Order: sequence, then C-alpha cells, then structure tokens
Amino acid sequence: MKATVTVVTLLLLAAAGAQANEVYLTKDAQGRPVYTDKPATLPAQKLDVQTSPTDAAEVQQRYDADVQRIAEANKASAAAQAKATDARKAQELTAEDRAKRCADARQRYQSYQTARRLYEPGASEGERRYLSSEEIDAARANAKQVMDEFCSGL
Repeated sequence: MKATVTVVTLLLLAAAGAQANEVYLTKDAQGRPVYTDKPATLPAQKLDVQTSPTDAAEVQQRYDADVQRIAEANKASAAAQAKATDARKAQELTAEDRAKRCADARQRYQSYQTARRLYEPGASEGERRYLSSEEIDAARANAKQVMDEFCSGL
C-alpha cells in the first residue's frame, strides 16, 4: 500500500514538473500513435493540450487524504481478519468439544449396554439404588439418544 501511495505521489510530482506547452502526435513503424514533445519524425500533428501548474498544497492534501483512507482500509481489513480468525478458532473448539462429548457419550452408552445392573447414587456416600428393568431400558435409550446427538455429523 505504501508503494502505491509513493508511486501516485511521484507521478503527480512528475506531472507538475513536465509542463510542455507543445505536444505532437506521430506514428511508429507499426502504425501505433506516439505522443511526444519532441517529434523524432516528420510529419507530426501538433495537438492543442491545455496545461496548468500543480498546486503543491493541493497535492499534499490529496496525498494525506489517500494515506488516511488507506490506513482506515487497513484497519478495517485487520479487524475483519481478526474476526474471521476468532470465528474459525471458535468453530475448531466447538468441533473439538463435540468430538470429546461424542467419545464420552459413546463410552457411557457402551457401558450401559454391557452392564447387567445399573444404579444411581443414594442420599449418603456409598449408598446406591439399583434401577428396575424399565428404568435400565430408559437409561439405555437416553444414552443412545445423547450419543446420536453428539456423534451425528462426525
């Protein structure tokens, strides 16, 4: 970006220094038009070109405005890139978390399927309440549903 601004500035300064009052149009060997202030071959058609001196203050103002516009564009681009990076990281974390939850749900489902008896913790430490056959079937169905939910799309 800085190089572009530098080139534009140099072109403006070069245009300010080149105040040729006479411009000629000639043709090269291939017939293409050539514009010059000193024709190498005759005949050359003299063109009426209006020139005016360049105001250095105006050039500086345009240069400053261009630099400011480019800086704002760079800032907006950096903000958009940071936002995209954050979204991609969040997506990766979500996928990583989803994979972990899938593995945990699959392991729980497998343990429910192979277990002969299931229990839930009781009121005090070390106390258990064993589930009935209907409750075991419901727990297995729930574990399957959770596993399907977390593992779908992986």
